[in-house]
Amino acid sequence: MSEVKPLNVSVLADVKPVDTAKVDEMLKEALAGLNKKIIALDDDPTGVQTVNNVYVYTDWSVPTLEQAFNDGKSISFILTNSRGFTVAQTTAAHHEMAENIAEVSKKLGKDFIIISRSDSTLRGHFPLETSILRADIEKLTGKKIDGEILLPFFKEGGRFTLNNTHYVKEGDQLTPAGMTEFAKDKTFGYKSSNMCEYVEEKTKGEFKAADVTCIALEDIRNLEIDKIAQQLMAVKDFNKVMVNAVDYVDVKIFAIAFCKAVAAGKEFMFRSAAAITKVLGGVPDKALLTKEELVPAGNTNGGIVLIGSHVKKTTMQFEELKNCKKPLNFIEFHAARVLEEGGLDKEVKEVIAKAEEYISNGQSVVVYTSRELVKLDTDDKDKILQVSVDISNAVVRVIGELTVKPSFIVAKGGITSSDVGTKALRVKKATVMGQIKPGIPVWMTGEESKFPNMPYVIFPGNVGEVTTLREAVEILMG
Repeated sequence: MSEVKPLNVSVLADVKPVDTAKVDEMLKEALAGLNKKIIALDDDPTGVQTVNNVYVYTDWSVPTLEQAFNDGKSISFILTNSRGFTVAQTTAAHHEMAENIAEVSKKLGKDFIIISRSDSTLRGHFPLETSILRADIEKLTGKKIDGEILLPFFKEGGRFTLNNTHYVKEGDQLTPAGMTEFAKDKTFGYKSSNMCEYVEEKTKGEFKAADVTCIALEDIRNLEIDKIAQQLMAVKDFNKVMVNAVDYVDVKIFAIAFCKAVAAGKEFMFRSAAAITKVLGGVPDKALLTKEELVPAGNTNGGIVLIGSHVKKTTMQFEELKNCKKPLNFIEFHAARVLEEGGLDKEVKEVIAKAEEYISNGQSVVVYTSRELVKLDTDDKDKILQVSVDISNAVVRVIGELTVKPSFIVAKGGITSSDVGTKALRVKKATVMGQIKPGIPVWMTGEESKFPNMPYVIFPGNVGEVTTLREAVEILMG
């Protein structure tokens, strides 16, 4: 494995500038000729953290996919929440997704591009999910998918890919992803920060580092569109393409070359973070959302913040939330009660009783899981994941069984926020309003949901500065 070291964030300023207005014009023209529905299969609900005025659907049935193909948007999101699935669950789900997408595409006569949107810190069921999608779609449609494009860049979260290495911004330092806490994830851990080596590591050697096609930042900034398109034209047998990017303009330039290769008959699938969804979807920028847009007029109840994520950044943001300028009531959800018979049921009832009393009196609450992780006497990854899912399900019931409508809901953590949206709020289709802070998306719930037409703030576990959660809650509380 090649040795990579942290960099100072100042290296980002050394990258050659480019005429962004010219790039935007070229991209607009390229996207106009794409003529394919973009389906973003989102393994947790944070994939909409760069977009606005698009729809997110919470199942992948044939009727829902028909609705998505026909909703008038160039891109639609299907929330799979598969990062919270076991290997067996996500295998079954992705076979079903591929079959249904192929069926709807054929029925409607509309071609498509799949973006398997996942974590910008490289956690998730890779390469499993995209290899299933590739095999099934080739079998069902006769398409030949030439390659898989890896694009983990996500500016809002401080994720940059430079010299074929993926970095996570921590203060004024760019830390190689393999050296971060995310790489130590018990379910999805990895060692390689170099993206070519990451591919070889995660595919257990099926795809070699030496065979990965690397799109160089120098070529991107020199607007070598034809050269990049030719690199894409040479990709075959589902080999991997790795894109260096440190700003949105890099993704846009790559997208122009991508459209050129697609127009020439090449077929690709993406495994990416959220930046490419905005760029390929042609989604315009939008100002951050305000309290007036976010808190329904006339609701005098308090709001609720639900914190399930345990990554270091969440814990730091949670501690900072205690410095909120507005009064908050903190209620601990004792996760260790998962080890007691019926313990989680009792904990849910007790937490709801406390929360409802505060919310009804116009006071806002923060329900948070114990910061100490529950220790299990096993190394079985699926069992570890199942216990965390049991705890997450119980925490989500706090929202699902509320009898008073809060003035706002914030859910912290990818799996937590997905389950709040689908299980607790019972959303089938939501409109992405935009973002409350960079990388922090907000859904407007549909008429079918538990609390209709309510803005719901989805706060990823690993996004934002230490102060971002507090600042978001202060916006909501006015």
